[in-house]
Amino acid sequence: MVADNRSEVRKVLIITLLLNLLVMAIKAVVGWLTGSLSLLADALHSVTDSANNILGLVTNHYANPQPDRDHPYGHQKYDALGALGIAVFLGIACFEILSGAVERLLHGGKAVKISPNELWILLLVLGINIFVTFYERRVGQRLGSAILVADAQHTMSDVWVTIMVIGGLIGVWQGQILKIPQLQSLDVFLSFPVALLVFSSGWKVLRENLPWLVDEMAIAPEVIQAIAMDVPGVINCHSIASRGLIGRQVFIDMHMIVNAVDVETAHQITEEVEDRLEERFSPVRILIHVEPPAYNSDQITYDAKEHEQVRGHQQERGNI
Repeated sequence: MVADNRSEVRKVLIITLLLNLLVMAIKAVVGWLTGSLSLLADALHSVTDSANNILGLVTNHYANPQPDRDHPYGHQKYDALGALGIAVFLGIACFEILSGAVERLLHGGKAVKISPNELWILLLVLGINIFVTFYERRVGQRLGSAILVADAQHTMSDVWVTIMVIGGLIGVWQGQILKIPQLQSLDVFLSFPVALLVFSSGWKVLRENLPWLVDEMAIAPEVIQAIAMDVPGVINCHSIASRGLIGRQVFIDMHMIVNAVDVETAHQITEEVEDRLEERFSPVRILIHVEPPAYNSDQITYDAKEHEQVRGHQQERGNI
């Protein structure tokens, strides 16, 4: 049974939402006062942090892991959908940053003016972002929450963005002191790697959650077969399939040939197989179709060739 940790996830999301709103406000004010394009882009990135927290709170409300009549496999894909929403927000932020940088390069803009006090304020903001990242990641990994881990990844990109922006603004500040106007361009040019970091974070979130939504194989069928075959009374198992994510929720189904002439013995054998798979891949839901000792199959799992053979037989029978 998968634990329902939504209340704890909700608590973390509310805390990080409040901190992200504070960070966003500070960056926007300092960016407006200094005229820094990279800092305003960073503030836009922080807007997506806050939007992600709100999105996470909404999806968390629906991501009940327990099954019901309408959702017999639980509701956890809402969690993955929320993570994909984060990837979309990151893509929007990337586009806005790049368009702003190109606009500044083509048409120019007012000079950036920065002071040591404003740089110290940005260092404080950086500290808040670092705290949020490690706090969300630690709790997300402990609870197996995709939305928290994805949001922590997003905030980590914000950390690197802020470090880059602060570095550029320090260069601009030195240019003011040393009377080197060319250092003003640092603010614009740093906007491009900022956009790449944002895009990279979105791609990683997408890559980590898409397998869950498209029911990609979670466990190699050969591994499942090896565990099952190690149980006394199991002759063979085939048509093995798995989906989900290890550590979050895995579903396994298979056909198993057992050396048993009565239902009770067959049941005991399948219970032992389920216990061993549960111990290895918990939380996991397992469905085993038992077949008699005389049954024969050498097909461990599904492949394209088998699919085409089955489809061909169906066409011959006029089923499709």
